[in-house]
Amino acid sequence: MQVSTELIVLQDPSEVGHAKNSVRLMELVIPETQVYVGETPQDFQALRHYLNTCGKPVFLVYPSDSSSDVAETSFTEQAVLLLLDGTWRKAYKLLQLNPWLQDYPALHLDLTSASNYKIRKASRADSLSTLEAAAMMLKAIEPELQITPLTNALDAMVQQRIRSMPPAVRKRYE
Repeated sequence: MQVSTELIVLQDPSEVGHAKNSVRLMELVIPETQVYVGETPQDFQALRHYLNTCGKPVFLVYPSDSSSDVAETSFTEQAVLLLLDGTWRKAYKLLQLNPWLQDYPALHLDLTSASNYKIRKASRADSLSTLEAAAMMLKAIEPELQITPLTNALDAMVQQRIRSMPPAVRKRYE
């Protein structure tokens, strides 16, 4: 899948080996996806250098009181999206440990439907997998883009995980 928007994931180390890791699927569907694993500013030094020299507008994908709806944001040139990968608690921790992230304008999605990533518990109603957030952001920024390769990959993983569950557990997800 070819995209104009650059996707960069800051991934909490505990997500790397997680069986339900949607970022692995993103990398398969969009090979240009860059993933930086870490927690501290030192872990992201190479990324920070790149962002300071890339010459593209950089946006943090993170809902907050100061974030803008991606649908209401104008993109006049190719942009870089920074996505935090982890539970809400871990994503918040990444944000707190890396105050430099707050130098970038934040974007959020105005969600009209729930996540299809039902195999992982979420503490918030607006929770999405990193792949879903990336797909919806890409669709808002590049309206002509077909995001079905991303959503199909996630749906296939979810269905495979559900099929592998014991019948009593599977009933909770169907």
